[in-house]
Amino acid sequence: MSARPRRTSADGGRLGAVTTPGEVERTLRAELRGEVDFGAAARALVTMDASNYRRVPLGVVAPRDADDVAAALRVCADAGVPVVPRGGGTSIAGQATGVGVVLDLTRHMDALLSVDPAARTAVVQPGLVLDRLRDAVRPYGLTFGPDPSTHSRCALGGMIGNNACGAHSVAWGTTADNVTELAVTTYAGAAHRIGTGWDGAPRGLRELVGAHLGLLRTGMPPRFPRRISGYGGLDALLPERGVRLAEAFCGSEGTLGVVTEAVVRLVELPPAPALAVLGYADESAAADAAAGLLPYRPLTVEGMAEDLLGGPAGPVAGAAGVVAGAGGLGGGVAGLPRGRAWLFVEMPDEGGARAVVRGADALDALVLTDPAQQRALWRIREDAAGTATRTPDGRMAWPGWEDCAVPPARLGAYLRDFRALLAAHGLRGTPYGHFGEGCVHVRIDFDLASAAGVARYRTFSEDLADLVVTHGGSLSGEHGDGQARAELLPKMYGEDVIRLFGAYKDVWDPAGGMNPGMLVRPARLDENLRFEVLPATPFAGEVARCVGIAKCRTSEPGGPGVMCPSYRATGEEQHSTRGRARLLHEMLAGEVVTGGWRSPEVAEALDLCLACKGCRSDCPVGVDMASYKSEFLHHHWAGRIRPLAHYTLGGLPGWLRLIARLRAAGAVNTAARLLPLPVPGLARERALPELAKRPFTRGVGGRAAGGRAVPAGGREGAAGLEEAGAAAVVVLWPDTFTEYLAPEVGHAALRVLRAAGLDVSVPRTRGRVCCGLTYLSTGRLDRARKVLRRTLDTLGDVPGPVTVLEPSCAAALRTDLPALLPDDPRAARLAAAVRTVAETLEEYAPNWRPPRLDRPVVGQTHCHQHAVLGDAADRRLRERAGLVGEPAGGCCGLAGNFGFEPGHHEVSVACAEEQLLPSLRAAPPDALVQADGFSCRTQIAQLGGVRARHLVELLADGLREEVPRSAPDTGP
Repeated sequence: MSARPRRTSADGGRLGAVTTPGEVERTLRAELRGEVDFGAAARALVTMDASNYRRVPLGVVAPRDADDVAAALRVCADAGVPVVPRGGGTSIAGQATGVGVVLDLTRHMDALLSVDPAARTAVVQPGLVLDRLRDAVRPYGLTFGPDPSTHSRCALGGMIGNNACGAHSVAWGTTADNVTELAVTTYAGAAHRIGTGWDGAPRGLRELVGAHLGLLRTGMPPRFPRRISGYGGLDALLPERGVRLAEAFCGSEGTLGVVTEAVVRLVELPPAPALAVLGYADESAAADAAAGLLPYRPLTVEGMAEDLLGGPAGPVAGAAGVVAGAGGLGGGVAGLPRGRAWLFVEMPDEGGARAVVRGADALDALVLTDPAQQRALWRIREDAAGTATRTPDGRMAWPGWEDCAVPPARLGAYLRDFRALLAAHGLRGTPYGHFGEGCVHVRIDFDLASAAGVARYRTFSEDLADLVVTHGGSLSGEHGDGQARAELLPKMYGEDVIRLFGAYKDVWDPAGGMNPGMLVRPARLDENLRFEVLPATPFAGEVARCVGIAKCRTSEPGGPGVMCPSYRATGEEQHSTRGRARLLHEMLAGEVVTGGWRSPEVAEALDLCLACKGCRSDCPVGVDMASYKSEFLHHHWAGRIRPLAHYTLGGLPGWLRLIARLRAAGAVNTAARLLPLPVPGLARERALPELAKRPFTRGVGGRAAGGRAVPAGGREGAAGLEEAGAAAVVVLWPDTFTEYLAPEVGHAALRVLRAAGLDVSVPRTRGRVCCGLTYLSTGRLDRARKVLRRTLDTLGDVPGPVTVLEPSCAAALRTDLPALLPDDPRAARLAAAVRTVAETLEEYAPNWRPPRLDRPVVGQTHCHQHAVLGDAADRRLRERAGLVGEPAGGCCGLAGNFGFEPGHHEVSVACAEEQLLPSLRAAPPDALVQADGFSCRTQIAQLGGVRARHLVELLADGLREEVPRSAPDTGP
């Protein structure tokens, strides 16, 4: 795209002042090639970062290049409008929010411009995500040293702004230590190129430093690795330190200018790092030991205590279980070494790790060299920002004092005092973090909604600042001060240094337009809190759960995760879990998004939510956007005629039951094949799945060989359980998809369960039992409750485990049923009885040996199984059956009714192309294709041209081949 001519005054000077928001917007549109959006949705998406704060901006600008940045800054300076540069929006102190124009530097300015492997440098734009840089330089054996836990979505510009550090700063330093040059544009549009020496410095800076050499040498707190607070790098401008302008600029939190390009230093990546995990009696012992490990020259020294892990069933259990299963560890919490606190010490090689174990005074230890095992444990640490948002008793915990740091030798004493201070204020938190550098992360269960709670937040903040300073520490150890701590900086630096900080900002930003309210002349720490605008309702509490960690913004394919498929397809913030949560937050606040439940902005964002429930498991704080979408649609369409798809697809169980009752499946199939007209309310790109001519339960009625058909509400199953003794009675749930669309799956399940020695009953309900899924996905909650009550009335008491073949139905019964009918004890009983086939076999037929298939397998794990049910039992069953390989991660993209709704086809296909379809193309010729979800099988057939099968079908085929059957076939 060619550059748009820049408007200037007649004499070539700058534009005259513009004063109104509308004129600012029009002028920006005329001056910039990038996007300018002052609409409600764009503003709502950036009112918050990952902090407790909220500020409403005037508009959002996505500049395409440095010229756009300069033009935007000139226009805003002319108008007196503040500017806030923003990267991934993962800042936890409020510095990525603002009341003026927000510059979104991730939309276009996200390039890796060059790499020089010999010099070990790279040139990057500010919006480049850290993991993209690391992936690009890994083939050279290099990496960028600083690696915060948000490395999959944080941007280099934000890291420079906050002087981010991460786990490896013990070895490789902070971002400031790894930046050699910066291109900076100031508020008036002037460009500066700064590195080492005074070249490029703004006018007056050299003189300011020269006049305050004594203060910089003796008035600053003693240096230690994590002294990040304020303009803590200002003493890098001393002549004896080489006048490192770029280093001093790092950590300025967007208050001095906008970084448009950076030259960063790369470090050598150890080819075979090893992880020593050390167990200690308690947190204090681990903290006291950390500094003593530094002479071993570790890459990391990370610490955490058992209260972060939540015990054997806590968030660590899965990852540590992988380690325990693979490495045969014994004792300790969830397979970790014995102890109640642990240090993770990464060394460049196994020899170094074993030396650490020999030299450490630990209760117990282990060394991990397998990369998969190491990654499993590091995931615990990286997700801790989310897992720590819940206290052991289930209360939400918030940032605000996320990363104080003290000299490493003081860490043990500081943590003991910190725990005592929490107790004195009646607060709870779970410290963890970079023990090797004395930096402690913690989220605390502040009450930030009531006046009394906010007052306690202020009092605690003041007391904690005093405690940190007493231990010679820094209020911020890597994430910056923002609004959360800047007000308290005089406690750390003293008034003379604070005045120098103000003068330093004024040299760079004399008009004060760059991110005002941060670092100097700051806003109060207890104003602009994001909770104060929310109503006191349960739904608002759920929406506020999103703290902006932004794991949902990870767009790189691969891995087992699902969240968030529509963001991965579009790259648009409004289609991320965080973006949707922000829009719902603003809808409830009513200031920016003013339409309430009828808001078109929220409706548009939720329209592309596939309700995959991936966020329920993949989001570190457990945001459940599928449930939020159902609630929104329920209110949004209340009292109005809904979209046709809500009646056709949302009412699918009723339509299929009617067609079956009329015995019209054949006619419907013929009409779908012969008539080219699209079905009203359905996407014209989609072919209708073929209906079964005979429903599943009609095919097993009265057939003893296929399992017992039990009248609805009958007690026959329970009596059979008592009489059979050894044989467990299993109820096979006749879900809508199995009943009317894929009865062959039901018949295969009967074969498998019977072969395992189980007594199977199939309720004859004539389609009157339903999990309510289609009504939930279209927000027809009243109808869903009615259907679920009818289901409970029809089914009666179930005699034992309820095996559900369709993962989405199993997930709905297990989680949505008790949530929708919390006062009906039958709902909780049925939810507790739900099992997948693999869970049923593992729990009730543990000695059964499945047929050996010994084939490679590809396919798709259903999103709801991944998010709600888990697939550990399925993996074990596949392994016992000799099925080699892993189904694709991600989402198939059809997602029940989503892919059949008009306007969704393009995104549906894009989701499938992320992981599923490439895995099918790369599959060996003899590979079996497995997909337990009907939607997944349909997507694979329609887009991949391959027939996928349910796991029970594959096993049933194996049984047929393994043992010649003399009994009549129970198939349709």
